Amino acid sequence: MNDTTSPTDWRQLREFAAVDLNQSYILSWHLESETLMVDIDVLLTSEHPFYEKPRPAEKVCIRPAIIEFPFCEEISVDGRVSDDADETSAGLGHGLIESLRRYDDGRYEIKGDFGTVFVSAERPLLRLKGP
Repeated sequence: MNDTTSPTDWRQLREFAAVDLNQSYILSWHLESETLMVDIDVLLTSEHPFYEKPRPAEKVCIRPAIIEFPFCEEISVDGRVSDDADETSAGLGHGLIESLRRYDDGRYEIKGDFGTVFVSAERPLLRLKGP
């Protein structure tokens, strides 16, 4: 029997190759033209093309980035769905990411210091910000 609802961990998603989300920190959330934008300080591993050796005072390579969830249809926080996605995204907190998983129905689950957030959207894009 095949379980079609089993989630896919972020480590298996090509969008997050060569990063460590468990050592990354969400700074803010906002909605722009039906795209959920998650501002994040992301940890790059040495396999990432933009990885730079940390300076002596640093232990890891952290870069500012944005995770974009295009065509965001719904956001729910800790099981509560809101009619106003703008208001919901504005009220989300910040903190370390515990997990990010994709379900077969197109929903993404993001857990962390900020609670559990479900996002119904297209595949995310990870964009590093300029220097």
